[in-house]
Amino acid sequence: MFFGITIEKLLLIGVIAALLIGPERLPRYAESLARFTRRTRDFLQGAKTRVRDEMGSDFDDVDWRSLDPRQYDPRRIIREALLDDAPVATVRAAQAASVVTAMEAAPVRKTSLTAGEQPPFDSEAT
Repeated sequence: MFFGITIEKLLLIGVIAALLIGPERLPRYAESLARFTRRTRDFLQGAKTRVRDEMGSDFDDVDWRSLDPRQYDPRRIIREALLDDAPVATVRAAQAASVVTAMEAAPVRKTSLTAGEQPPFDSEAT
């Protein structure tokens, strides 16, 4: 089941709760539990309806199983990334290529100063 609670443990918790609550208060608590369950189900159904109304026709097009976070195993993701044969061109690589071509087209500047020469001043530098 969930959180490591099996059917046997759930039944044991129910028996202990019935003994602690007592036979005279047990029907009231059972009714309260049923009311709470009904309200929770109605709330979840209303939330689903609101999401469906806000998303419109896109709601049916979404593959909800692909968005399940339990499917993301970091080991599998890294393994697939390392075994990927086709490198994907990234924006950073494209920027680096454009910087290289811009540097090649830029005029060559003097990198060393002669004695007594002032370095250029940049007012926007920090």
